[in-house]
Amino acid sequence: MSPTPRILVTRRWPQAVERVLAERFDVVLNETDVPMSADQLSQALRDFDAVLPTVSDRLPASLFEGGAVRTRILGNYGVGYNHIDVAAAKAANIVVTNTPGVLTDCTADIAMTLLLAVARRAGEGERQIRAGEWTGWRPTHMIGAKVTGKRLGIIGFGRIGKAMAKRCHFGFDMEVVFYNRSRVDVAEAARYGARQLDTVDEVLEAADFVSLHCPGGGENRHLINAERLAKMKKGAYLVNTARGDVVDEPALIEALKNGVIKGAGLDVFEAEPNVPAGLRALENVVLLPHLGSATEETRVAMGIKVVDNITAFFDGREPPDRVV
Repeated sequence: MSPTPRILVTRRWPQAVERVLAERFDVVLNETDVPMSADQLSQALRDFDAVLPTVSDRLPASLFEGGAVRTRILGNYGVGYNHIDVAAAKAANIVVTNTPGVLTDCTADIAMTLLLAVARRAGEGERQIRAGEWTGWRPTHMIGAKVTGKRLGIIGFGRIGKAMAKRCHFGFDMEVVFYNRSRVDVAEAARYGARQLDTVDEVLEAADFVSLHCPGGGENRHLINAERLAKMKKGAYLVNTARGDVVDEPALIEALKNGVIKGAGLDVFEAEPNVPAGLRALENVVLLPHLGSATEETRVAMGIKVVDNITAFFDGREPPDRVV
């Protein structure tokens, strides 16, 4: 790799990964660790050989227009890449890579955390104690929903969807049904105690808990809307650790306020870091600040995957996790 490629890292990464990057490339870090503006990202595409974005960086088609783009690869830090207009990147002769595989278990753990927390009203209970409002145990206090033995519905049966099914079926004796765009081998589904249904609506109608694990963007934008929320059981719960735009947030707020569904657990939001006031005001929703992959082991592994991808690219090899 000569001359040394010039690399921009759009947010701060674990120090162990930043050190590896610095050893291999001419690296510029975003020292302030705040999201870059569209103008800053547009300029970066013209000043750097590689840009390493995250989900907090929006890269629409307009950023790739106008020519004079120097960047040859976007090493995305994360599995999801719907924040990048990959068609526009491809048209600009830019390779895009992601980081699959390494965050499966931690994201499924967060989905399980949200499911349990909203079902057993853990967020409400903690807020009550912190406010000094708990008056002691009583038989009718903060009654939640039993999880063990209930039916889980999964939308998107990829790595994380399967990991969630495994936790729920083998850990909580839950029956699992799922929807996936492509057919999953019956024997493969059975390994996770799961059964495939033909439509999203069938899963929503059947499940006590619905967990979203599908990609964001495109046809999945607002996949869960008012019409589909109305198809869920009145006592059902929705969990989203996929992408925020999969859920129509105003419709979800109305469904939670009006008892269309019982509750929701959300780790992702459509306009992060902005979370609608209507969601923040509700007691029957658990809100987390996009913590799905937030463990030391996973965040380092994600960074090393990006390093491997851009190293391969600048060495003239095929990046192992190429998207386009």
